[in-house]
Amino acid sequence: MSQKINCLIVDDEPLAQQVIETYIQKMPSLVLVGKCDNAMEAYEVLHNEKIDVMFLDIQMPVITGVEFLRTLQNPPAVIFTTAYPDFAMEGYDLNITDYLLKPVSFERFLKAVNKATEHIALQQQSTQENDATATDYFFVKEDSKLVKINFSDIDHIECMKDYAKIFTKQRMIVTHHTMKRFEEVLPPLQFVRIHRSYIVNIPAIQSIFGNIVETPKGKLPIGANYKDELMKVVSGG
Repeated sequence: MSQKINCLIVDDEPLAQQVIETYIQKMPSLVLVGKCDNAMEAYEVLHNEKIDVMFLDIQMPVITGVEFLRTLQNPPAVIFTTAYPDFAMEGYDLNITDYLLKPVSFERFLKAVNKATEHIALQQQSTQENDATATDYFFVKEDSKLVKINFSDIDHIECMKDYAKIFTKQRMIVTHHTMKRFEEVLPPLQFVRIHRSYIVNIPAIQSIFGNIVETPKGKLPIGANYKDELMKVVSGG
């Protein structure tokens, strides 16, 4: 699988976080998006970022990993990382991808990642099949009404926590929407994320100079973590 896989570590033990982070850094296909000490921090990241794989500890303060996972409607691929084997069956009842016992060896970590990669590939294949019959528009709520927006009309989108500004060819629309939701709705072959707060319609890009993307509606910053993917997209790589 050539594309990057976004990872999140959720563990209250710094040493355990460090081990998984070191393993992630050894694999070019994996990108560490965040590290969280508890479920509340993890919920915030999942709400705002696209996470493909979550390495989730079970025994954590306030709420356990199992309890946290039960609260998620659309969780990413989950790999439990724990020192306690007693929760294995309960974990698989929650459709987790794998179950790693601490201390985790790199060989076992690699096996779990391969399983998660296969899981993600199957999900993407299903999504692509559904996209074959998908529409070329979506609806957002603006004030008290639903507004139809054609993908082709979008110049770029700026997200600010739970709100977003959608800059279309005609006007700017303010709506209650998260970056994660846009990444789920917008066709990935037409839109690319260039910054923590910006998504741009690829056909709208007029030029790229330094760390700036220029479109008919403005000059947008390129985040350091997104530049390589942007250049790959525009170069056809």
